[in-house]
Amino acid sequence: QVHLVESGGGLVQAGGSLRLSCAASERAFSSLPMGWFRQNPAKEREFVAAISWNGGITYLADSVKGRFTISRDNAQNTVYLQMNSLKPEDTAVYYCAASLVGGGGYYTQRDEYDRWGQGTQVTVSS
Repeated sequence: QVHLVESGGGLVQAGGSLRLSCAASERAFSSLPMGWFRQNPAKEREFVAAISWNGGITYLADSVKGRFTISRDNAQNTVYLQMNSLKPEDTAVYYCAASLVGGGGYYTQRDEYDRWGQGTQVTVSS
């Protein structure tokens, strides 16, 4: 069973950068599509970014395109979310997720993911 642990969150000023990491406990991670979601108290959990099992395909939500990048290192069982030009509206708890469905593509819906990390808080001050 894949367990996921996020890290890298914190407090940053608007315009700053953070890199989130999501470490998986099992080698099986390297065959799974992965995603990042975020949630703040005022909203439902929303899709941020997704990546195929080999990193060859990525997809970003419109709200973060041009600012965020998703990548992965299967040798390290880790997926990353590089966040640049952060805005106060990016403030949220960020979760990584793994899709046990597998396949060669990516997924953007919450119910397409089966394993979730505990989340890491990102706070962007204005």
